[in-house]
Amino acid sequence: MMKRLGSTLLALCLLAGCASRQSPQRVVETNEVKRILHTLASDSMQGRAAFTPGVERAADFIASEFTKIGLHSFTDEPDFRQTFDVVQIRPATWEVTFDGVEIPEDRIIVSSNRPGVNWNTDPDVSLIRIQAGEDFAQRFRAVATGGKDAVVVIDTSYAGLFSRYRSFMMRERVSQEPNGSPTPSIVYVLTNHIPTSFRVAFTNTIEEQPLFNVIGMLPGKSRPHEYVIFSAHYDHIGILDAVGQDSIANGADDDASGVSAVISLANYYKKRDDNARTLLFVAFTAEEIGLVGSKYFATQVNPEEVVAMINIEMIGKDARFGPNSLYVTGYDQSNLAKIMQRNVKDTDFTLHPDPYPTQNLFYRSDNASLAAVGVPAHTFATVQIDQDRYYHTVKDEVGTLAIENIVSSIQAIATGVKTIVSGEDTPTRVPKLGR
Repeated sequence: MMKRLGSTLLALCLLAGCASRQSPQRVVETNEVKRILHTLASDSMQGRAAFTPGVERAADFIASEFTKIGLHSFTDEPDFRQTFDVVQIRPATWEVTFDGVEIPEDRIIVSSNRPGVNWNTDPDVSLIRIQAGEDFAQRFRAVATGGKDAVVVIDTSYAGLFSRYRSFMMRERVSQEPNGSPTPSIVYVLTNHIPTSFRVAFTNTIEEQPLFNVIGMLPGKSRPHEYVIFSAHYDHIGILDAVGQDSIANGADDDASGVSAVISLANYYKKRDDNARTLLFVAFTAEEIGLVGSKYFATQVNPEEVVAMINIEMIGKDARFGPNSLYVTGYDQSNLAKIMQRNVKDTDFTLHPDPYPTQNLFYRSDNASLAAVGVPAHTFATVQIDQDRYYHTVKDEVGTLAIENIVSSIQAIATGVKTIVSGEDTPTRVPKLGR
């Protein structure tokens, strides 16, 4: 009898050991994630570009989900909106000639918030080359942030990338300062001809327009003035040049996948009803045209009260590290990811440092707006950004996603952040930008 009892106890211990490696109770069901994805990435949303009816419909859908869950509003506005005005700048006319030869319009990109310019081999305008074999994305970013008026000559080997960039850059730019001071103007030209003289003339149409973030809130039980933010951007790049019969960039991975996580986490925490700290669930607008929504949001909160920001961006496919993994941008800028890794250690999930350091991803998504003011704000992603063929194309559709990857990522984030939500852990601060 004692021998049988001992065997039973041993079996129970072994089962308990196995259970310790199992995933905790599911945060969200696969069908629920699918429903949210199919709605946000449907053709009826028309690619969710800023300033379009499609992005309005997306905001209304997110607000309806927050209402159904039972979240509180963060602002005094209806429908969970946080509205602000920006100046919308659209290219109206543009003309470039190199050594007296006119460049075709479809080989020109204008990036400027000025009403217009007229350069005639101006010595104050830099002439910059992006040559064949260089890292195009890195060089493009360096020029864009260089702080100088410039004409950029881009080698024709980058024709495909140039066309992709042009499809959304020539629609609008945004300034968050009405009648603000002009920023440097940059004109990109796709050609192999390096001019000895040039003439550049363009005009922009400029008007004030409203934009809006969508924010739901769960007040904290014991630490209501300490905030944990879960965020993703709900805009995308809209309608592009047609590929076959398809012209809608549905943005399923970028970033309907992240929004599905935010909505799912809101539902999970509402049902738990035990969060010590206040939780904000934020769908940012206009990320694709310069982190516009998150930059405004960052001016409306006290950064010292924000304990952590988990920004979720493109989690619809396996990461470079395989299934059940996420990478974290700016991994070593705070210990947020290390806290979360400790909390998921008894699961099959792992968190990793960003494997694409040259892409500068820490400052390319909405976490950057809060990280700049010292918040432990990081983006959690799986996208293999260096080889994703569907990024910013009409092929970014729900059918290309691994839905279970989204589900497992949501599960890992909920498990990883549990001691931060409960108030047991407080991540270290990110160094403020410029200090």
